[in-house]
Amino acid sequence: MALPSLNRTQSQSKALRLTLLPNDVLPEGLTWRIHDGYIRTATWDAEGESITLGLWGPGDLVTNAHSSLDPVEVQCLTTVVVEQHAPTEAETLAFLRQQIRNTEEIFEINRIRSAERRLLMLLRWIGLRFGQVNSRGYRFSLKDMNLTHRALADVCGLTRVTVTKNLNRYKTLGMLQKVSDADLFLPKDGLTAAI
Repeated sequence: MALPSLNRTQSQSKALRLTLLPNDVLPEGLTWRIHDGYIRTATWDAEGESITLGLWGPGDLVTNAHSSLDPVEVQCLTTVVVEQHAPTEAETLAFLRQQIRNTEEIFEINRIRSAERRLLMLLRWIGLRFGQVNSRGYRFSLKDMNLTHRALADVCGLTRVTVTKNLNRYKTLGMLQKVSDADLFLPKDGLTAAI
């Protein structure tokens, strides 16, 4: 029994570890554990428009190996540190469930007709997934995730101008509050009023 454990330790010590820059693409067909940074998985429609399939952060596994879409790109949003990972069956199943959940939630957000509400729901989702949640609302950093107005527009199917206009409107109305240079706060009561 000690021998398999030794082999697992040896294979873990040989795992490929990469530090990548924003817009770099991870090698295809491998599974990666994100140690630091944020990643987007995406594909394209027939006209070449990007379709975001998921957003991933520290601790998440990410791969394009199980997708039936071609191509699926695993793109760095920020500087990223990843390590190649050989997932167990349970980890693969958990990843697939998370990928399905990610894709369904983004799809659901993109089906909201009102641009104002769609962007608010995306910000809420980002806050739930990657931020700090308390009884008053969601604190998160678009800056730390390198989610520019253009990137937000790509995720939720809006134009950059519409995203910029609505973010400014939310701030003016107090529906989105600047907490620090990087952090924003989305109060639950402002979100409820907007819905």
